[in-house]
Amino acid sequence: MSTSSPDRPDEGYYSYHDEDDAAHLHALGYKSEFKRDMSPWANFSLGFTYLSPVVGVYTLFAFALATGGPPMIWSFLIVGVGQLLVALIFSEIVAQFPVAGGVYPWARRLWGRRYAWMTGWVYLVALLVTIASVVYGAGPFIAATFGFEATVNNTIAFALALLALATAVNFMGTKVLAKAAIIGFSAEIIGALIVGGWLLIAHRHHNLGVLFDSFGAGGDGNYLWAFAAAALIGVFQYYGFEACGDVAEEVPNPGRLIPKAMRRTIYIGGAAATFVCLALVLAVADIPAVIAGEDTDPVSTVLNEAFGPVGSKVILVIVLISFLSCAMSLQAAASRLAYSYGRDGMIMGSSLLKKFSATRHVPPYALLLAALVPAVIVIGSKVSTDAITKIISFAAFGIYLGFQMVVLAALRARLKGWVPSGKYTLGKWGLPVNIAALAYGVTAMINMAWPRTPDAPWYDNWIVALSAVVVVGIGLVYMTIHPLHDRSTAPFSDAIPQKAEARKVPTA
Repeated sequence: MSTSSPDRPDEGYYSYHDEDDAAHLHALGYKSEFKRDMSPWANFSLGFTYLSPVVGVYTLFAFALATGGPPMIWSFLIVGVGQLLVALIFSEIVAQFPVAGGVYPWARRLWGRRYAWMTGWVYLVALLVTIASVVYGAGPFIAATFGFEATVNNTIAFALALLALATAVNFMGTKVLAKAAIIGFSAEIIGALIVGGWLLIAHRHHNLGVLFDSFGAGGDGNYLWAFAAAALIGVFQYYGFEACGDVAEEVPNPGRLIPKAMRRTIYIGGAAATFVCLALVLAVADIPAVIAGEDTDPVSTVLNEAFGPVGSKVILVIVLISFLSCAMSLQAAASRLAYSYGRDGMIMGSSLLKKFSATRHVPPYALLLAALVPAVIVIGSKVSTDAITKIISFAAFGIYLGFQMVVLAALRARLKGWVPSGKYTLGKWGLPVNIAALAYGVTAMINMAWPRTPDAPWYDNWIVALSAVVVVGIGLVYMTIHPLHDRSTAPFSDAIPQKAEARKVPTA
């Protein structure tokens, strides 16, 4: 692996000039309206708060421990390595094409307009649904913090309030978003260290040997299947690093700094998530009770025993900050993707999505889209909680699908002659890492979509795969009846040398 990136996070940041970034972007066919107000650590914090170890672990810990027992923690290591491979491929791409919007413009340059449209569509839907799932999931925590009952109406109201707050932060511009991301990162990492450290020091009931004991999870069948199901806690944890690239036009010297931020998100976010999970596992006094379904909320049980009612409230506040930071980062990513779509004239409503606030330096209508659609989904739970569950089931799978569409596009482009030419490259390791990243991603998606509820109706058993088919199907229908993408004049397919002559430069 080769890279010219410096090891120090701030090296090249203060000595680099915006004019160089503007020239690079102009060579790619764009003139940015964003302000490059996001520092290296703010960019990393954005990815970290999107990944959010606290939100991911606290949300899925009970399911994972009940399904696979303590060995489920090893999924963090397995998935971390797999997603690091994906992050390395993304690093090469964003270093060469540091354009706002992430996976959509990357797929556009690596493959073409139609493929990019579908990649962006899948990822945008997944992001909007994920925003809804995060704020909705925060509802019960908000209720517990302020002493309310977690009814459906209260959960919806609290979710909408959190969504409104995240939207307000995003509307204040890149500088405020950057500061909020750093505050969110600081609160989450300090909270994770304090909570995990105290549990390990004062409330540990097991030694490390328990991490190799399934306690009978999975029954009499092959434990591999139980572990695969429990491993979803790791699979659902390791994304967010791509958000560092979604705001590429808001970061100075993005070709050097964003690849670093992506890798740090994996390293630090993964380590924090594993540490929190480890502390919780060793602090659960009665693991068999969790596996038997007698203790359905082991996280609350552990926190109440270890910190008491007052300490638990403090921890809940940290958890709420984590939920807010996560929603905020997701919104930033979704709005930049929608703006990128609009700037290229790729979808109905492009004239609004591409509009830019000259005072706030944010795309206001793209941000509204990232608020209104999740709000509608959350309000829909009033009609049917089951329906919202089915909609949200697509969230993580859709993000992985969007990732792997880019990884596949990179592999295809590489085989057709693409040689990454940004400030970060994998050199001779590029092809094997690309193949390994694709193999990992496909395996992870199969695991996510695998039917595990044989007693449920077939459409519920296959809900993840079916939801993906529905989203892709709707996208294909839209592309057929409203093919704006074919008229987009922004550059495309120019990563592959043989197609360089097909590149088109916008008139703007």
